[in-house]
Amino acid sequence: MTTRCLTLAPVMAALGLATAPAAAEPLRNGGKLLLTNGISSIEGASGGGLTPWATIAGNETRDGIGASAHATIVELKDYDYQSAGISVGLFDRVELSFARQDFNTNEIGGALGLGNDYAFGQDIFGAKVKLAGDLVYDAPLMPAIAVGVQYKKSRNDAVVRLLGATDDDGIDYYLSATKLFLSRSILVNATVRLTKANQNGLLGYGGDRNDDYSVQFEGSMAWQLSRRLAIGGEYRTKPNNLGVAKEDDWFDAFAAYAVNRHLTATVAYADLGSIATIDKQRGVLFSLQAAF
Repeated sequence: MTTRCLTLAPVMAALGLATAPAAAEPLRNGGKLLLTNGISSIEGASGGGLTPWATIAGNETRDGIGASAHATIVELKDYDYQSAGISVGLFDRVELSFARQDFNTNEIGGALGLGNDYAFGQDIFGAKVKLAGDLVYDAPLMPAIAVGVQYKKSRNDAVVRLLGATDDDGIDYYLSATKLFLSRSILVNATVRLTKANQNGLLGYGGDRNDDYSVQFEGSMAWQLSRRLAIGGEYRTKPNNLGVAKEDDWFDAFAAYAVNRHLTATVAYADLGSIATIDKQRGVLFSLQAAF
């Protein structure tokens, strides 16, 4: 029995999963195992690249305080995206996060009358609380469950309103459930989001087509390949509020590698569909996260 527990620890670590209280006991002064806090999403919350999970940022256990910082770039066919942020985890229960996003329109900005290299930007302040369950233990089918909120503020007030957005700021609410099925080494996450955001908020909130909150679904799956490496995919549905610029669902295929217990590198192929009237925005996402 002891040998089996030691064998499962790398599996849980590579998938970004929490350890059991018994395993956490000797790690209180050293932090979580590899990847047990997930990676930083583009909005700053811990989880996957496109969507939050029911994980808490930082390397702290239930008896400590941790933190993480990330930098992400996405190179698309016609646009460039960058984000950077920090998150604080409190006792593996509460998460507070901040992320700053910048979306460069390159030459498309000139074609749209905004000027070459015009950049949309926003700041995101987030909070998440783990409510119940465990990623690995507890009842076999009981996932970890977390609820979160994200306040997003555009830094392009006049332009997003000119495009038809009703507001330049807004609040997203989400509920995430995450579980590892150990026998298959597969992690499954489901997130339900209540939002009015246009292109994640970069194009404002609400619009001429719809100014009400809508329910969107975000799903993730990951599979452990080695002690430090996990691969997977994500899918995120999107609202379609602006008449001037349709919005498509997002998906990616990713690989996350734990360089060491403090540094995680993630690379993904991302398809973000139509953005600001330009279709087929596909490219590569690369993210680095440092956690303590």
